[in-house]
Parts: sequence; structure tokens; C-alpha cells
Amino acid sequence: MILRAALIPAMMLLAACDPQALADKTTRNIAHGVVMPVVSRDLPAGPAQQATECILDAASMPEIRALARDTGVEAGTQTRENVRNIALRPAAQSCFSTYNIPQVR
Repeated sequence: MILRAALIPAMMLLAACDPQALADKTTRNIAHGVVMPVVSRDLPAGPAQQATECILDAASMPEIRALARDTGVEAGTQTRENVRNIALRPAAQSCFSTYNIPQVR
């Protein structure tokens, strides 16, 4: 009886999991590993971490998926350009301002 009482909440939690949200979060984490080294070329670790979050927040999910495809390899010219273009968006620039991160030019 006690086991059954413990299983019901666990089953409810599992049922509440959204597979797409989990996949998107995983993809974002992979993209983070691609963007962070690109940003780290110009910023120290702390600001680079926050700048990476700002860039990913400003990116669309298709853009995040595209960035994630470059995992395991050094970011090429196209990836660096994509990161820069996202960083130049008003949403990213506003986030940079909020955290006192130098503006991307």
C-alpha cells in the first residue's frame, strides 16, 4: 500500500513531462557548448557565460538547432557569423546591457 502511494505521484510527474520541451532543452544545452567557445574568444569566462545565455535567449529554436549541429567541432566561419548576427539583435543587445556585457560590434 505504501509503495502504491509513492508510485502515484511519481507516475503523475512522468506524465507531466513534455518530450518536446525536454528535447529543446537538450538541444539548447548542446548549442551552449558551441556558442560559449565563440563568445569566449572576446570575453572572460563570467561575461562569456552570460553573453552565451543572452544569445541563446535571442535565437529561435531552428537557429539553436543549427548551432547545436556544430557540436564536437571547432566553430567555423558560418557558425561564428550566425552567433554574431544573433548577438546583434535588439533582444541580445538589451540583455547585454542588463548584465553590463560589452556590446558586440
